[in-house]
Amino acid sequence: MKLLFTFLLTVVSLSVYSQKIPDLKIVDQLDFEVIKKADSTDTIIKLDTIVPIDIKAENWDHTVYNPFKNEVVMFPLQLEFKDSTYASPISKNKVVTSRYGWRRGRGHKGIDIDLITGDSLFSMFDGIVRMSRYSRGHGKTVVVRHYNGLETVYAHLSAYGVKENDSVFKGQYLGKGGVSGNARGSHLHLVVNYKGIAINPEYLFEFNDSNSIRSNEIWVTQQWTRTYVHNSKRQSKIIPLLTEEDAITSLKKQKKIYVVKRGDTLSRISKRNNITIAAICKTNAINKNSVIKPGQKLVIEK
Repeated sequence: MKLLFTFLLTVVSLSVYSQKIPDLKIVDQLDFEVIKKADSTDTIIKLDTIVPIDIKAENWDHTVYNPFKNEVVMFPLQLEFKDSTYASPISKNKVVTSRYGWRRGRGHKGIDIDLITGDSLFSMFDGIVRMSRYSRGHGKTVVVRHYNGLETVYAHLSAYGVKENDSVFKGQYLGKGGVSGNARGSHLHLVVNYKGIAINPEYLFEFNDSNSIRSNEIWVTQQWTRTYVHNSKRQSKIIPLLTEEDAITSLKKQKKIYVVKRGDTLSRISKRNNITIAAICKTNAINKNSVIKPGQKLVIEK
């Protein structure tokens, strides 16, 4: 009898609290925890409840590619992924034709993946479509904001498959690839941004059949956001930073950028920086007979 009375009292108590907390459903009392507050009131929370993140709360603007221009991002920063894989943005083998880095005197802030106009494109992760419209240079563009703070950008589309504010799941159809905007041949220009800052996608993801995320918790330094320390013709050497200590230590090993001056030659630059011509050529994907121009940036990696 005493046990029955205790059970009924518990159900009545939970019913009272459920009126105070909208949408709280009564289930097994073991699923709940009672939190004692300073004002002597109790709050009941469900132990396995994850508070949803409102990714539309700030800088949610459909009309601009980068709505984060007034944001200050501190490095190194940590990114977290709940999965070990991503959904491939295309349904065929991923052939990267141009990488993140310096290209034709400009920064290429993404990777180009080969496709045929009309090929379907898919969202790499769950998220919400922030932008689905024409963007200068990128042409027809879809931008998906994800729950870990990243945005993935799918550019040069030939057709849209989603609208702004649409919720999308991992692997959901976004549209068709093409050549819209400033594109030399049909391809997907894939960009990964964090608060408006582009990150080398190949630092975060392996673009092969495994569709692997390099780590569920990974630290990003500015080395992986600066295009001029990478070369679009080849993949950079990638060693994921898995702890904050690793990230801080890596800052001491940052590559040096040398800006070519009038009258410079590879021989003069090599002597000035105490490095071989061969090392300069290898790092910058040039040969010893390449013409260097004033203002050109060369990576010096010792």
